[in-house]
Amino acid sequence: MRSLEDLLRLNKIVRAVGFDDAPFQKERGSPVNLSGIVCANTRFEGMLWGEATKDGLDATQILTKMLINSKFYPQTHVVLTDGIAIGGFNLINLTLLSKSLQRPCIAIMRKLPDLERIDKALQVFSDYQLRKKILQEAGKIYTHDKLYFQVAGCSSMTAAKIIDKLIDRGNVPEVLRLAHLIGAAVKTGQSSSRA
Repeated sequence: MRSLEDLLRLNKIVRAVGFDDAPFQKERGSPVNLSGIVCANTRFEGMLWGEATKDGLDATQILTKMLINSKFYPQTHVVLTDGIAIGGFNLINLTLLSKSLQRPCIAIMRKLPDLERIDKALQVFSDYQLRKKILQEAGKIYTHDKLYFQVAGCSSMTAAKIIDKLIDRGNVPEVLRLAHLIGAAVKTGQSSSRA
């Protein structure tokens, strides 16, 4: 499989999958649905649907299984997630996700996370040290236009170019915009206004 750098240099199509959680209940341990959208550049090609645990520790494993067990995996070049957590504080180990999938992984955030506030919230968990370690290992937070991101599996410069290539309308890559809208529609009957 060609590297992201080669795909960008040759102006080839980049196949991406974007994961976002659908609206979920507040109770810890309750199921959280995950919407995975597959696009070739910004054109919709397919969808994955999975389930993780609210405030659990299964995010990385679930995302890995969802993609590897799908027909889309062999053609996928890059994985995007909406932030570093799903279902509250079910943290994604970005480095492990990238290694497990053998693909670059980029966590996208619309606003700069308040790390002090997040750390305080994590202290209520008995496995606080583990969660804190996962958060720290996600690495440096980069700024790109109106977005922030963390990356594993490729350089920050390559990640920034990939983000640009995957944006169609608005400020976020199309795979994440659609994952957000479709996840909300499946759970609530209509898409939400913000994507």
